[in-house]
Amino acid sequence: MKAIVCTKYGSPDVLHFQEIEKPAPKENEALVKIYATSLNAADLETLSGAFEVRIVAPLKPRFKILGSDIAGRIEAVGRNVKQFQPGDEIWGDLSFPHRFGAFAEYVCIPEDALRVKPTSMTFEQAAAVPTAAVVALQNLRDKRPIQPG
Repeated sequence: MKAIVCTKYGSPDVLHFQEIEKPAPKENEALVKIYATSLNAADLETLSGAFEVRIVAPLKPRFKILGSDIAGRIEAVGRNVKQFQPGDEIWGDLSFPHRFGAFAEYVCIPEDALRVKPTSMTFEQAAAVPTAAVVALQNLRDKRPIQPG
């Protein structure tokens, strides 16, 4: 499978396409074919090696495949997965404590990090929900509450 790989901190120029092995789901994971992902400030902070990122991984990125927000279709499930089955359309959040990996064709993720994608949403819309939509909602509720007029 193809993935966008990051082996050192820097600008987007340090990213490269690479052929890597397709993952296999563990007992509590689903293998997801990624149809859409979103790019967030956290991805850019990780890529550039922002101060907060370097506390955990001072010399190089902790995870080679960046990206946390996905939407796609489940291709296979581990034997302990109860809520999902192959063919289900989902969205999910691969950020901590998960291992990121959204910038690839496939990813394995525990079922508790997945949600069913509403049929009324496109994959692109669903991929914006985990981080971008939640940050927007938090700001509208807490930082700049919406008021009449």
